Amino acid sequence: MRIVITGVAGFIGSHLAELLLGQGHEVVGYDNFITGSKRNLEGVPAAAKFQLIEQDVCEPVDLDGAVDRIYHLASPASPNAYAAHRVATMKVNSQGTANLLDLATAKGARFLLASTSEIYGEPELPTQREDYWGNVNPIGLRSVYEEAKRFAEALCMAYHRERGTDTRIVRMFNTYGPRMGLGDGRVLSTFILQALKGEPISVYGDGTQARSFCHVSDALSGMIAAIEGDFHEPINLGSPQETTMVALAREIIAQVPGANSKVNFQPAPAYDPRFRRPDISRARQILGWSPKISLKEGLPSVVEYYRQLADK
Repeated sequence: MRIVITGVAGFIGSHLAELLLGQGHEVVGYDNFITGSKRNLEGVPAAAKFQLIEQDVCEPVDLDGAVDRIYHLASPASPNAYAAHRVATMKVNSQGTANLLDLATAKGARFLLASTSEIYGEPELPTQREDYWGNVNPIGLRSVYEEAKRFAEALCMAYHRERGTDTRIVRMFNTYGPRMGLGDGRVLSTFILQALKGEPISVYGDGTQARSFCHVSDALSGMIAAIEGDFHEPINLGSPQETTMVALAREIIAQVPGANSKVNFQPAPAYDPRFRRPDISRARQILGWSPKISLKEGLPSVVEYYRQLADK
């Protein structure tokens, strides 16, 4: 197939490109590199059927020839990234999504939106199902990402219902793995970098707030299952196994060779959801999908990735 990936030079997009190219598909990747990195594409085989187009997808997307699948991943996705690019985050998930949906409609391509667990905001339920509408501050500091993704989901369903566009939506929960950006504000990358430097691990509040973490390889298999399936409403992709922040800090200290970091408790920020855990019943029933790699199994590759970057 000929497959379009937006945000191809990002953490998840680059892994997806390598996987699809390895399966023999042709990949056309879009990225404007405000958060993506060409270093992430170094693993793309030289002889692969890969075309890189350096473009902001908020501009019209004109692509000759057939297109079979579109994975729309373009968006700043980490706290530091969308704080630095607030307007761009809103635009790529609104106008950018519309442009890609227009392309999918014109080409008769299947379209997958990579949405996020952030659409649930500060959840009032300990486990979030897809029929939970969330608890979001529409003008809060995270609203540029939360509301942008909520709008993108609504736009997908509008195109599907009105224009017959063949859309899919997946809500990603804390995907992790090699190539997460340095200093991106994600808790895993922050803790690992602090441990590698021998610095105290900064845990905010009492450390009992919990998150679930899904390895990128599991996330990719879920995305592919979703786009190849026939379900059009949102599907959660993530791990149902939660880890508290203090337990995560201690696990990372144990995983980093020679680390002597201590846990340093800091005042809790004004906005920090107490829990973020997906109900993946829909993914299990409709896609036959559930994550395979535990956090303990997945962490070593991330630690090694950051260690190699620190040595350069």
